[in-house]
Amino acid sequence: MAEPLATDEFNAEQKRYLEGFASGIAAARLTGGLAAGTAATAPSEPTGPEATHIKAQERTVREGGKLCDQEKWKRAENPFDAHNRLIAEAAAGTTPKPEDNFRWRYHGLFWVAPTQTSYMCRLRIPNGILTAAQFAGVADLADLHGGGYSHVTTRANLQVREIAPEHAQPFLDGLVDLGLTARGAGADNIRNVTGSPVAGIDAGELLDTRPLAKSWNNWILNDRSLYGLPRKFNVAFDGGGIIPVLEETNDIGFQAVEIAEGAAVPTGIWMRLVLGGISGHRDLARDTGVVLRPEECNRVADAILRVFIDHGDRTNRNKARMKYVLDAWGFDRYLAAVEEKLGRKLERVDPAHVLPRRETNRFAHVGVHKQKQDGLNWIGVVLPVGKLTTDQMRALAGIAAECGDGQIRMTVWQNFLFSGVPDAKVAEVEARVAALGLHTKASSIRAGLVACTGNRGCKFAASDTKGHALVIADYIEANLKELDVPVNLHLTGCHHSCAQHYIGDIGLIGAKVVVSEEGDTVEGYDVVVGGGFAESAKIGTEIWKAVKAEDCPGRVEALLRSYLAGRESLAESFQAFTLRTGPEALRALAEHQTVLKAAA
Repeated sequence: MAEPLATDEFNAEQKRYLEGFASGIAAARLTGGLAAGTAATAPSEPTGPEATHIKAQERTVREGGKLCDQEKWKRAENPFDAHNRLIAEAAAGTTPKPEDNFRWRYHGLFWVAPTQTSYMCRLRIPNGILTAAQFAGVADLADLHGGGYSHVTTRANLQVREIAPEHAQPFLDGLVDLGLTARGAGADNIRNVTGSPVAGIDAGELLDTRPLAKSWNNWILNDRSLYGLPRKFNVAFDGGGIIPVLEETNDIGFQAVEIAEGAAVPTGIWMRLVLGGISGHRDLARDTGVVLRPEECNRVADAILRVFIDHGDRTNRNKARMKYVLDAWGFDRYLAAVEEKLGRKLERVDPAHVLPRRETNRFAHVGVHKQKQDGLNWIGVVLPVGKLTTDQMRALAGIAAECGDGQIRMTVWQNFLFSGVPDAKVAEVEARVAALGLHTKASSIRAGLVACTGNRGCKFAASDTKGHALVIADYIEANLKELDVPVNLHLTGCHHSCAQHYIGDIGLIGAKVVVSEEGDTVEGYDVVVGGGFAESAKIGTEIWKAVKAEDCPGRVEALLRSYLAGRESLAESFQAFTLRTGPEALRALAEHQTVLKAAA
């Protein structure tokens, strides 16, 4: 009998192929797709934390569906079971194959080639709050293993870029040492859990979201069956205070509301359930009529997710979000399935018995604001479209520890807040922030400026969103000094809408603009107007297609000049003006403004 071939006679690529082949065989046997031995056997019942997902996949196939590649990859080798292979391949500097690029995202690592031949790591930071030591520690890790900078994201999170393959696992290990993790931060999982950035310090809030966000984050981390969903999933908790958390853009939003007398439930503070938000697909979460006690949120969110696990589309990635199950079923059927999972009925309240949400303040995430604790303040720092150098991070951590309560609070507006700053320390904080080249004050355009990574760091983006955002802000500040109200400008590079362009007053989505008969293209944007959030939640309306990036500053200026000239009062917002005017008339007004400026 021939001696078995030693594994060290295979090269690295052959070993990887064989490991994947063996994993595929094992997965097929597990689900009855391949007989073990010489005789066929009956398929065994799936067991373990992935059983619910395997059953959903099997049902899809039985009903004539064809699993998409990502579902096949999850089935062939669970990303968590592949962790030791990640360590070995990363240590060898191996570039991941597409299926492993997907798997490693379960560990928070995104291979972003060809824009950068390295990993980006996205963290998990429930409610967006870090200690000063953790913030400085991430900066040290970014120096040791990454590009020496970080980005604050639109989920009140941090991401670090330019992590070479051999530095991937050391970076993840370093996060654990800091009491942080990146587990489940990408791919088909529940993303960073957001909550009100001034939770616990806002005098007007109805509820402190920090315990809820932390509890739900821990619920996710400790239940492997909640990984491997049909597609990614977002959950947010809004405390009803002065800074919104944009929960209406999430798959599940829990909104703190006050119930008045006469309702079917006792008066007091409840969490209203809204479902189906996905702004990139032009939909915002809708009120279900369901209200919960805060302590019920985890179990209800869990049941909602399990209905999605069972019935989400595993064949078409473009239709794999919960919104599409809601569209197909309707809310009543979906909620009935949730109640079946829970084994009880959910409480419902007529909207007439829910008091209106407190008005938000678009400048509250910037500058100095009084906390509900006497003599203390929060101070919002403006970041250039979310980017921080590691030297700035360490210095800011020092300010938080020496002048505040030692916390760094990220916001969905790609900036952060110091909290617990005594009145006597406010001037010192402002001066030390200014010395770092950052600011605690912002113009009307820069306070609401949001941009995704763009094509400098993302292969999907059609344009350099961060670069163009700063150019537009500089141009508006120089040419439209009379702008006297906050305006939100959102730039996103592709249909994934990471910068949520559809909810901005003005939203730009990256596009390639054809400039010659030969098909040559330049970077540009489609432009939408009239979006909103919180008490003014609305999906914007497209007004122009394929505007060259170099023309965008002038187009934005023309829109804003039309608004300033045509608003009925100082109280009329840009969104209200666009709704009253209508897209056709607004486009004509803006184009007239462009002609006037050219003739001046």
